[in-house]
Amino acid sequence: MAATLGLNHSSVSEFILVGFSTFPPHLLPAFFLLFLLMYLFTLLGNLLIMATVWSERSLHTPMYLFLCALSISEILYTLAITPRLLADLLSTRRTIAFAACASQMFFSFTFGFTHSFLLTVMGYDRYVAICHPLRYNVLMSPRGCTYLVAWSWAGGSIIGLVVATAVFHLTFCGPNEIHHFLCHVPPLLKLACGTDVPIVALGVGLVCITALLGCFLLILLSYAFIVAAILRIPSAEGRHKAFSTCASHLIVVIVHYGFASVIYLKPKGLHSQEGNTLMAITYTVLTPFLSPIIFSLRNKELKIAMKKTFLSKLYPSSI
Repeated sequence: MAATLGLNHSSVSEFILVGFSTFPPHLLPAFFLLFLLMYLFTLLGNLLIMATVWSERSLHTPMYLFLCALSISEILYTLAITPRLLADLLSTRRTIAFAACASQMFFSFTFGFTHSFLLTVMGYDRYVAICHPLRYNVLMSPRGCTYLVAWSWAGGSIIGLVVATAVFHLTFCGPNEIHHFLCHVPPLLKLACGTDVPIVALGVGLVCITALLGCFLLILLSYAFIVAAILRIPSAEGRHKAFSTCASHLIVVIVHYGFASVIYLKPKGLHSQEGNTLMAITYTVLTPFLSPIIFSLRNKELKIAMKKTFLSKLYPSSI
């Protein structure tokens, strides 16, 4: 990965991930067990969603195609971050090679932004379904849906490549301790030296904020039209049914952007190193953990399909 990006190794060949090393040692096994269980549940939950959609023909619709793509992005996102975090919690040597650090940044940004783009696409899907139901099959054709998913992955990959290339082309000639549990942009920029650092910091910040804010505004616009359409439905039952198809997606969007805003919009210097580390867990471990739970519990069709697909095989007499 590093060779592909043509990265500048400077005088630093490896970094030290400070992460949870500042916490009392007796807490680390408890953190390890908690994060391991959350990680395994995230994998299991997303794989269960994918298997259910794959096996149940009634779920072969654009909405669930996007949900499967979202599950894949969450699995890969956590795979890029959590295994390394778990290993470091039990290790006294928390070093990461320069190339491995660059790769982790590339993959975490790629899958993280792909996730944001897919949430935006899912918002558009709900807008078309509620505001233009008669044109849904035309606007959300299989070919069109494939393009939307492909562009989401392409967009995430481009941002991941731009960010990783910009950061790791900088010169690192001093301290090599990253005050984080992953290779993240702000702590790495503090270790870089040279006149290009402020320019790279501004450029990376503008790219990330523009992409995230653009996705968020498009989702808000979709829901503005959705709410207006729902309010025009005469019956309360009809309004409830229409809104229920959006509820799980809306909750995931609120969780996703809510935790991100807490991390990125908090005043600098407001929290200790330990506080910042725990806050970063919310968007790297907690958000992916909550997403499959929300979609499974809030989506009636998915719940019924899961019971039909899996529980009927385990307990045939109870279904």
